[in-house]
Amino acid sequence: MKILRRWLCIGLLACLPICLQAQTSDSYFLHTIARGENLTSIAATYNVSVADIVRLNPGSDRFIKAGETLRIPQSKDNNGPQYHTIQPGETLYGLMKRYDVTVEAICKANPGLSESNFRSGQVIIIPAADKTADLPIIQSDQPASQSVVIPQQSYRDIHKVKRRETIYSICREYGITEEELIAANPELKTEKLKRGKYIRIPFHKQMPVAPVVTPGESAMPTNSELFERINSDTKRKNQLKVAVMLPFMLNGGNQGEQMRMVEYYQGVLMAINELKKNGTSFDIHTYDTQNNAATVRQILARSEMKDMDLIIGPGHATHIPAISAFSEQNKIRLVVPFTSKCDEVFGNPYLYQVNTPQSYLYSKVYEHFLRKFRGNNIIFVDAGDGETDKREFIGGFKQELKDQHIPFREINANSKESIEQALQSGTENILIPTSGSNIALIKLLPYLKALKLSWEAEETPDKYSLHLFGYPEWQTYTTDHLDDFYTFDTYFYTSFYANNLSVSVVNFQKEFRQWYHKEILNTYPKYAILGYETAHYLLKGLSLYGNKLEQHLNNIQVTPIQTSFRFERVSNWGGFINKKVFFIHFTKDHELIKMDFDQ
Repeated sequence: MKILRRWLCIGLLACLPICLQAQTSDSYFLHTIARGENLTSIAATYNVSVADIVRLNPGSDRFIKAGETLRIPQSKDNNGPQYHTIQPGETLYGLMKRYDVTVEAICKANPGLSESNFRSGQVIIIPAADKTADLPIIQSDQPASQSVVIPQQSYRDIHKVKRRETIYSICREYGITEEELIAANPELKTEKLKRGKYIRIPFHKQMPVAPVVTPGESAMPTNSELFERINSDTKRKNQLKVAVMLPFMLNGGNQGEQMRMVEYYQGVLMAINELKKNGTSFDIHTYDTQNNAATVRQILARSEMKDMDLIIGPGHATHIPAISAFSEQNKIRLVVPFTSKCDEVFGNPYLYQVNTPQSYLYSKVYEHFLRKFRGNNIIFVDAGDGETDKREFIGGFKQELKDQHIPFREINANSKESIEQALQSGTENILIPTSGSNIALIKLLPYLKALKLSWEAEETPDKYSLHLFGYPEWQTYTTDHLDDFYTFDTYFYTSFYANNLSVSVVNFQKEFRQWYHKEILNTYPKYAILGYETAHYLLKGLSLYGNKLEQHLNNIQVTPIQTSFRFERVSNWGGFINKKVFFIHFTKDHELIKMDFDQ
């Protein structure tokens, strides 16, 4: 029996290296976790499953931390695009040689890649090698005896015409003029574009032709020189084509939603009217999606849609995949104005998501909070309302504090004494209810008022410095609690806030009333202002910077009324998320301050 056991052990040990080898045979690359990312967003970015990531990173399903790295499984298709994590000392030229691809191909696959962010740790897509890139170009519709052979260095790229592409859309894609494209392809003067036809893409007349490095030469182009090759000029656009796709429900439906969508659209029109004063003309196409997938498909099939500069919509998240796919295929910028859940932003470089996803929003709140209150007495208060609506926010907040070794307290507020015992003198005391409900405030505020009264009776009205810190929903509770917010020096975070007493909001409401002879709906956010500010920001940017909009997003000068924008790419090949968050402060002096931490 002992001999049998011994042989079994030897057999298992012999198999062990094989098992270990199988477990580590996965091809992977490294991803550095950014603030606000979670496994879901990372999986969407790389088009893998959460389970795939967890398999290579045991324990990541329980906790991940910004700044750490994750192993991401690499595609097993050797003929398809691959992901590459830039290593210290690597250059763009080196990657071109290693993967046998052109700088144009790499930059086309990574619209967010630039000289400034080409650095160690960045992940980029390496497109599949173009086996014909160094071959002469032979027009497929000509006899071999009449083949047109062009030296590689005399043209920028070769383009295979896709279905429904036009000369205009191809020129816009490559940042060249129609005259330049036709000069490089004289047959276009008499022939129509045909699907599958190969055409030459010339260098823009102000774009330097890449130096040719022959074998044996030691000189290698720098990153700066290579990126300069593919940079096209900024062209101010004096005419913009805009499609608005929203569920106006003209055939009947949810009346409340209909009113909100109409008001949003009315705000868009006010922005366009203002921009027209600065010399930009607009071609506006408005469509009622009717909250119907078939209607959305019919709209996208219309011939004019592929020539749009901007699409605004949809109103419902279920229609985003179809419109996003159309946007990406036709290289049209798409604004998703309402939902905070939009996985398409991780793969569509033309998509702008206005409403910040929860994980990114919370990450920014933690960052701003610690800039403001680090070193103070932080107290999480359970008011006993039974709500768990902020469980994810509070859980992430506590983890952030633990990671930075910042102490905090947790209490159940069931009397004024239970609160006072957690307070400290000589510092600021920040009370954070663990629920954003109005019930939580209704339960908590009487205890705080009782504390104030007891301190006044002791003739120590400022015995403790006290602040409330809360949530975006609190701005809808001002009818009941406005005086209390001022009394307890309250803060709350939000992405949208319109102060009805501010000059900018009063003036906008006055103009809206003059335009439409009605009042703005009392909603959060105010849809008319949201439509106005979204359209004003992006259309102004397009009119000023044209095809270089993405490089100038932080240069677009607008005065916020309700919404501010700080669009950031989620990856080098993904779209943009608005990561703007600010705090609203109700001071003891009855002032209302909007705190912008990015200024």
